[in-house]
Amino acid sequence: MQLKKSTLTHYSLGELNQYMLTIQHLISATAASMVVIHHGQIVNEWYSGSHGSSSESRTVDARSRFNVASVRKTYLGAAISLAIYEGKIKSIDDPVTEYIADYAPELLSHTTLRHLLTHTHGLRGHNQRLFPPGTEWKYNNAGVNLLIQMVRNVFDQPLAQVMQERFFVPYGFTETGWVQEEQDHLVWLHEAYSSDQGSEANLFASTRELAYWGYLHLTKGMYKGKQIIPSAVFNTCSSIATPAALNQTITRNGFFWWVQDIPRPTSELGDQLPVGSYQSLGLYGNAVLVIPAYHLVAVRMLNQTEPNPPTYDYIHDIQTFGNLVCQYGAAVNSKSS
Repeated sequence: MQLKKSTLTHYSLGELNQYMLTIQHLISATAASMVVIHHGQIVNEWYSGSHGSSSESRTVDARSRFNVASVRKTYLGAAISLAIYEGKIKSIDDPVTEYIADYAPELLSHTTLRHLLTHTHGLRGHNQRLFPPGTEWKYNNAGVNLLIQMVRNVFDQPLAQVMQERFFVPYGFTETGWVQEEQDHLVWLHEAYSSDQGSEANLFASTRELAYWGYLHLTKGMYKGKQIIPSAVFNTCSSIATPAALNQTITRNGFFWWVQDIPRPTSELGDQLPVGSYQSLGLYGNAVLVIPAYHLVAVRMLNQTEPNPPTYDYIHDIQTFGNLVCQYGAAVNSKSS
């Protein structure tokens, strides 16, 4: 999937690039990159550092593919949304037990797909419950693992194959996928994986293609003037799905996206972001931010592996990143109006 590189030079994104360079050094990441898409054109593309700390490490460039970590959940969310659209899943309010049989039914009692998709399920592993479903919010992968199993059950294919056949190939993605073994263009973090079928956190993407993934949500699936996957699939993913009765201090989620309705202190979304903006953040510092109000997508990539330094607050960092992107979008919109 490709977009044109903009020739616009009127509005500097230097402050955002400098901010990313500061964060890269602060968290001791050897690699960093960023792509910003505005109205269908790449208006900023920035690369810094190398794949590793060795003097022989590959320089970061457009072909470098980062492990997107928890951002992979948005791809899982898209597969679930497609299953709902096609009637393979009737509703996100269906009990999980309708789709997964080999799991303790008493533990999953009253747990729905909505709870799994919004981290309100209360599960911890295969044998423990932290709170009744829909009453609190706790980020963990117990719900993610169940949904990955559910995708295999309803499509009769593993998640990686569903994404490849239904999303990546039709939309021209060639630099995104689950990878089991180290390759030259991967920003490899000495991981070890047993599978490349989508069941593990080994989804790698280039910075451009992660930005295209966000842009695909922004355009609701339009590609080269064609609606390949129905817009409803993407609308569902990025709309708030969190149980309405949940405490108002708790962040709101779509299908694993953090979605802005009102600013919340513990949210990953900056307080300047317009209503309807949404974002996903991964362990190593990678993030994809979509701001429909400004028709803008921003992606940042990092390969942080060391513990956070005392002077670093990741919530403050990702909120600041979003606010800086928002300031650019607001400035451009104001100049063009």
